[in-house]
Amino acid sequence: MSQTVLDPEKPTALVTGGSRGIGQAIAKALAKDGYQILLTYRSKEEEAIAVVQEIQAMGGLARHAALDIGDSQAIRNFFKEEVKDRIRLACLVNNAGITRDGLLIRMKEDDFMAVVDVCLRGTFVVTQEAAKIMSKNRAGRIVNISSVVGLMGNAGQANYAAAKAGIIGLTKSCAKELASRQITCNAVAPGFIETDMTAGLPAEVKAQYVEAIPLKRMGTAEDVAMAVSFLASEKAAYITGQVLSVNGGMYC
Repeated sequence: MSQTVLDPEKPTALVTGGSRGIGQAIAKALAKDGYQILLTYRSKEEEAIAVVQEIQAMGGLARHAALDIGDSQAIRNFFKEEVKDRIRLACLVNNAGITRDGLLIRMKEDDFMAVVDVCLRGTFVVTQEAAKIMSKNRAGRIVNISSVVGLMGNAGQANYAAAKAGIIGLTKSCAKELASRQITCNAVAPGFIETDMTAGLPAEVKAQYVEAIPLKRMGTAEDVAMAVSFLASEKAAYITGQVLSVNGGMYC
C-alpha cells in the first residue's frame, strides 16, 4: 500500500496506538470531524492499514507509521521525520498503552517499569514533542487516555493504575503550562470498555464488572471516541485540565 501524503496546511490529529480498539475508534471519529489522521502502531501493520483504508473510504485522509511508544529516542525521531514541518499538528491523542497485570507482591519490577515506560513516560515524551510544535502555532488540543483504574485503583494492576494516575497529574500540569499558548490539555478516563483486551475475560468476570456499572452495560470504543471528539473540538475551547470519565457511572 502506497502511503498517503497528508496536506501540510490541513489540521491533523496524531493518534498513538490508533490501529485497534479505542484508538481505532478515535481515529475514525476525528476523521469524521474533519481532521487528517496520522496514526501509529507498534507491531501489526495490517491493522493500521485497515484503519487508514476505512478512513479513506469515508472521504478522509490518513496515514500510518510504526512507533514504539516505550522508546523515547524513537519518539523524537518520529516527530523529526513524520511531524515537524510536514503536517499542521492540531490535535494529539495519547492512547497507546500496554498491560502486564499481576498481584503486587508477585509483580516483577520489569513488568512495573514496562507499563510505566509506555503508558506514562511515553505519554510525557510525545506530549513534550507535540507541545513544542503547538506552542509555535499558538493552538492545539491534547487529549490523554487515562483509565478508571487511575482514579480508583484496581487489584492486580498496581503498575497500570499508577501509570494512568500519573497521566492525570501530567494532564493537569500541562494544562496550566500550555494555556497561555491556547493549547488545551484534558484526559478521558474510560471504564470497562469492550475491546480485544477485555474480550478474553471469563464470562463470570464480565458479569461482575457489569453488575458494578449503574448503566448495566459495558462501554464501547465509540463511547470513548465521542468524548475525545468533543474535547478535540471548538465546543471544548474553554475546557482544560479536566478528566472526563466515560464509565457508565462505575466510579463517580
